[in-house]
Amino acid sequence: MLPKNKPESKGRNRNFIYPKKPSGRLYTYRKWVSYVLLLFLFSCPFLKLNGEQLVLLNFVERKFVFFGLIFTPQDFYLFALAMLIFIIFIVCFTVVLGRLWCGWACPQTIFMEMVFRRIEYWIEGDASKQKKLDEGPWNTEKIWKKGSKHFIFQLISFAIANTFLAYMIGSDVLFKIITEPIAGHVSGFISIWLFTFIFYGVFAYVREVVCTVICSYGRLQGVLLDNQSLVVAYDFTRGEPRGRLQRNTLEQKTGDCIDCGLCVQVCPTGIDIRQGTQLECVNCTACIDSCDEVMLKIGKPKNLIGFFNQDFIAERKPNKIGLKSYGYAAVLFVVLMVFSSLIYQRENIQTTVLRASGTLYQSRGTDKTSNLYNAELVNKTNKEVKFTFRSPDSSDQIDFIQQATVLPKEGTVHLTFFLIRKNSSIKKYKTDAVFEVLANGEVLSTATTSFFAQPEGND
Repeated sequence: MLPKNKPESKGRNRNFIYPKKPSGRLYTYRKWVSYVLLLFLFSCPFLKLNGEQLVLLNFVERKFVFFGLIFTPQDFYLFALAMLIFIIFIVCFTVVLGRLWCGWACPQTIFMEMVFRRIEYWIEGDASKQKKLDEGPWNTEKIWKKGSKHFIFQLISFAIANTFLAYMIGSDVLFKIITEPIAGHVSGFISIWLFTFIFYGVFAYVREVVCTVICSYGRLQGVLLDNQSLVVAYDFTRGEPRGRLQRNTLEQKTGDCIDCGLCVQVCPTGIDIRQGTQLECVNCTACIDSCDEVMLKIGKPKNLIGFFNQDFIAERKPNKIGLKSYGYAAVLFVVLMVFSSLIYQRENIQTTVLRASGTLYQSRGTDKTSNLYNAELVNKTNKEVKFTFRSPDSSDQIDFIQQATVLPKEGTVHLTFFLIRKNSSIKKYKTDAVFEVLANGEVLSTATTSFFAQPEGND
């Protein structure tokens, strides 16, 4: 049976899909999940914690903020590890639950199905009315409906573009671009409108092609899924052979599928779930709701389409998590522990002390020796810090060549100094030199390097 939600082509190379408006228990759950995620997405750049917005991903200035924690270029290893955790999580999630992320949490799907399509249903009606309107002449009704729809689409795209830039450059900078004269923020003004038209193009015209062609995640399913992975699937052992319901027949000789085609009509990517697992399926569960509704009407058990693994459908084996899933989960747990440990040990003030390159130790009179050092202090907070730089060994003396006592917020200072030690305390040619950064009597950071000197009694 041909998919019923694929109309004739509007152009030479593109068949626009008219999915029937879904409804049902799972669709209701999806709506509430989407509303929560949308609220989170639009609020994060404009809510602040410890003087910083909740989430900032400023790649230009290499500044990243997550729930009050500021990450600088010196923390790039943490950012890389966080990206690795995200990838492993997606892999583990996919192995266990298939492409459920795409249908329930992906921003593309949430905006497309829960925002733009719902506006389309509201203005133009359900699938059949939309198709009829598109195929009809350009009269007053069509101009009004199309104009209203695309105007609202552009407004929403404008809001998405501003939110996107708030994540990239910061909400404070975005507010300046909006409120101050355009002449002072030409690049920012152009960026807002550029992203507005990009998002408008994606949601008004490109649509499901993002999921079926552009996004590479769907193609990973062939590598990641196995026979134990739960996916939205059609129970062909129960549904086949398909056939129309015979009301006056005592014994039904066909399967439970009555070939009504509703599962195809509601699919937002235009596939027939009865043809098996396909990379275009985003696991949105719209087909489950539509099929369950039909099964209830004809007095058959629900879940002809549902969350199944291939072992259950083919051999009726109970659902169980495979060894591959446990392996990915174990790797994810280990990496999470390492990441948590690094976050816990992370210092707000990072201190690096190195001996000046190309220099040897220097004799200071007959009883002292000095080494020359360069130090860099990085402030990872959004507050100015007045600090003291010292050695915890009271017998050590520091002679500054370049000194500073104030560390600017999110800034860096450089120090150059001699560390002077008494020869009587030097027992080895190479010993440790420890330095502390103090503020308000509290040690904020420590750094350790090497001190070189000729011990007494050795020539």
